[in-house]
Amino acid sequence: MDPHRLGLVSTRLHYFQLVARAGSIRQVALALNLAPSSVSRVIAQLEQDLGTQLFERAKQRLRLTSAGELLLYRARLSLGELSRACTEVGELQGLHRGTITVALVESVARGLFPAVMGAFWERHPGIAVDIKVVRSAAAAAAIADGDCELAIGFDLRPPRGTQRLAAALIPVGALMRPDHPLAQRAALRMFDLAEEAVILSDTSLTLGTAIEEALAEASAHVGRRVITNSIGTMVALASAGAGISLQARLGVEAEIAEGRLVFVPLVDAKLKPRRLVLVARNRGRLSEAGAALAAMLARAVEVLTEL
Repeated sequence: MDPHRLGLVSTRLHYFQLVARAGSIRQVALALNLAPSSVSRVIAQLEQDLGTQLFERAKQRLRLTSAGELLLYRARLSLGELSRACTEVGELQGLHRGTITVALVESVARGLFPAVMGAFWERHPGIAVDIKVVRSAAAAAAIADGDCELAIGFDLRPPRGTQRLAAALIPVGALMRPDHPLAQRAALRMFDLAEEAVILSDTSLTLGTAIEEALAEASAHVGRRVITNSIGTMVALASAGAGISLQARLGVEAEIAEGRLVFVPLVDAKLKPRRLVLVARNRGRLSEAGAALAAMLARAVEVLTEL
């Protein structure tokens, strides 16, 4: 059960939290399908009733004042307690009701997570799960802010009030069709990709920056490149023979198992294996349903290390 859906969080406080996170009234209005003036009036009324300014404008963004920071801190604590209360009410019926919110990166959403959810729902069919597919930094922020119970991302550092449950090192390599000339190699170096068509993640994915630096260091001048922020698009392009996708070996298990794609490890000092991390709320703030899902996810992540 979500406190927002139940009407336990006032509209003014909800808008305030959204604007604080986005730093823009226009962005919040667009997300809510409202006129910016409507959101602006709500914030202005809240400031008037509190008798203080909550935001100040800095370089085209809204930044919290000291009063705004204090209100946001207390609002997050309050929302966390309301979410916990809603979950506990649902748990009065055991593990037959309740909602778990999970933030995870796209590569996890493609393979590992659906497999775990199939097994989880066989045991707990009445539990609802809200999934947020985000970047690793946003996954860490979501659990730090109390927006979710569990988060899975690359190189996550557990924020205060959370715990690391499992981690696995995921190799980085080249994903290509089996008929590609390089597909039979045991490993590749960056200079092997010279003149090849490559598919890269953009800098919003942390791996993108590391690969660009490695290519530059090796003076590997690729033939052409596609840059995207979507792992799914990278896999689809590689499957279509549009080039070699440079990425972590996660979220492509089905394509590799079916023989549609081949993964060849990249050997380069700048490309370390990526650390996939599962983070959860501290034990006292983790719901019973969340703990059950966390245990299954932890085992799935640990198995990745064993492969």
